[in-house]
Amino acid sequence: MKVVIQRVAEASVSIEQKIEGQIGKGLLILLGIGLEDSQEDIDWLCKKIVNLRIFSDDEGLMNLSIGDVEGDVLLISQFTLHAKTKKGNRPSYIKAAPPELAIPLYEKFIERLSTELGKKIQTGEFGANMQVSLINDGPVTIVIDTKQKE
Repeated sequence: MKVVIQRVAEASVSIEQKIEGQIGKGLLILLGIGLEDSQEDIDWLCKKIVNLRIFSDDEGLMNLSIGDVEGDVLLISQFTLHAKTKKGNRPSYIKAAPPELAIPLYEKFIERLSTELGKKIQTGEFGANMQVSLINDGPVTIVIDTKQKE
């Protein structure tokens, strides 16, 4: 699994001009699910996200987690995170999981992250054409790949 995590002042996702999910202060997470991803990836990644200290404390140091600041999460499915661009100019998405594999993992990810946070998270709609708006706070953007735990 690959994620792009953005610390935001606010974010929303719309489908056909209708807002589907909206948050204030928190994290916008773009989630790409690959062919080899499993429950182990979900467990590791959700724990990492919940404990990631990327919010500023009173001294301006990034020492606080999403739970510490009582922030919200907006999760967006993003298969294009698995784009391969080595050959030519058209990205290949051969490493991205097809919907029949990705949707159950996406749903399990939502459930696990909600449980870890102790609150409901906002989402878009898997596979839909979505418009995502955000005000990046910082900006702070973190990329995590469960296959390259560094």
